[in-house]
Amino acid sequence: MPGGASEFVIKPWELHGEGREFERISADFGKAAAALEQGLAALGGPWGADGPGSGFAAVYREAHGGLMGGLRGLAGRLGTVGAGLHGMAERTADTDTSAASAFAGGAAVGRGTAKDRSA
Repeated sequence: MPGGASEFVIKPWELHGEGREFERISADFGKAAAALEQGLAALGGPWGADGPGSGFAAVYREAHGGLMGGLRGLAGRLGTVGAGLHGMAERTADTDTSAASAFAGGAAVGRGTAKDRSA
């Protein structure tokens, strides 16, 4: 960084943009998971009723529920990340506005006033 100074910049509008992207990904992922579930259900039980087929069916049915539940959960978590980014953007904008107002008014940012801290 120029002059050895470091800087941390958060742009609320970019956080909102990324939040919308996560929400879109969440919706798309949820649709894909539902399509997979419908496609697998349409297949029925193509593995047969013989010994190997029955063994596969038992393992498949148990794993299928966990897999589909996990995919639905992941879609929801992606949406939660998007909502969290929106919240972060709002809090950042509010903090920036509050700090700018405090500096413009001559008040100290943080607990108490400058006079309180010097006593």
